[in-house]
Amino acid sequence: MSLDITPRYRHIHVNVNSTIIQNMPSSQNEVDLEAALAKQLEAIIGDVPWLRNWKVKQEAVSRDVGWDISASIPLPNGNTAELLVECKAEPRPSLFSTIVERRFDKSGAVHSAIPVLAAPFIGPRMAEVCWSRNWSWFDLAGNCRINVPDAFYIERTGRERLGPAPKPMVNLSRWESARILRVLLAPDNAGMAWTQRLLLNHMGSQPNGLPGVSTGLINKVIRSLRDDQFIEEQAKGGFKLKDPIGLLAAWREAYRFEKHRRQGYFTLLQGRQLHEALVRFESHTGGHAAYAVYSAAAIQAPNVRQPKTWLYVGSQFEEQFRSIVEAKPVDSGENLVVLFPADDHVFYLQEAEGDGLPCTNPIQTCIDLYKVGGRGEEAAQSILEQKLKPAWQVAGIL
Repeated sequence: MSLDITPRYRHIHVNVNSTIIQNMPSSQNEVDLEAALAKQLEAIIGDVPWLRNWKVKQEAVSRDVGWDISASIPLPNGNTAELLVECKAEPRPSLFSTIVERRFDKSGAVHSAIPVLAAPFIGPRMAEVCWSRNWSWFDLAGNCRINVPDAFYIERTGRERLGPAPKPMVNLSRWESARILRVLLAPDNAGMAWTQRLLLNHMGSQPNGLPGVSTGLINKVIRSLRDDQFIEEQAKGGFKLKDPIGLLAAWREAYRFEKHRRQGYFTLLQGRQLHEALVRFESHTGGHAAYAVYSAAAIQAPNVRQPKTWLYVGSQFEEQFRSIVEAKPVDSGENLVVLFPADDHVFYLQEAEGDGLPCTNPIQTCIDLYKVGGRGEEAAQSILEQKLKPAWQVAGIL
């Protein structure tokens, strides 16, 4: 635990990997859940040694209005902070707006009334939604983010969840799901108002014959993204991307970069010769070859530098690539790094650069860089700041 104290503000950040010794109630009824969460809140507040005479109270379960748990915390400046806790067995971002509307009393001796969401498990997306609406949160394992302005801030992460996490509506690690995310996040489509039919037609009409998705999957993914508040309904029908940063983060967690087959090659061609050879090769592929990862980033975010040439090449063109580029596979000392994609949708909306080989779309470049290792995350951040955020800002979705 590290503690940084300023005259008016105290900050506690805890990052642990151990699980507290506490049994999750076998019967997940409302009374048991609230009792367990009240006990956990006591433990969290008790970890702050300079807080004194605080009280945690479990409210009446039968009450239709009000809060499930409250905590009254006297502050050193003579004021009192009150944590007002809403308990949910399975909170979902799509239902959070109804929770936010709950009223709480700021009258009397209460100096700061802080709304708090508590649940057996609060995942990254739910935590992010809470924080964006100025709500604190904690879960049954003791992970938390509690902020009392001008008094204290507690953040605890890394504790293993107690019990199973809510089952996601859709698996974002599936290549078919990723195709939809790629379309929604591509800067070329920023601000686009979609319907499921429009999205289906768009994905089925790509000039380089890229794989599409089924109507059923689109429906399932869109419902999941709506539930997680990544997209929002439009008054005139359809939907638009609402939280591109949050969706990119969710995709980054699910993305399986290691599933692309990677092969190192060595070629004697350099400079203009290599450039011309790659252009000749790309003309044979029908859009199934592109600069990728660091090489794409070097063009899309010029501050990124990397000595090797990185490429995506459709696996069906491997022999042609070796022949035209005069490349030999090697186990070490490669100057070409070729990724044979597990899904050809990585070639979606490539960016052309003059008469040269095109680059992967910036969203593909960014997601690959996050996962490639080395200084990839730093390069991904450059793509995010220089290519993605500006497009999202112009579209009014950031």
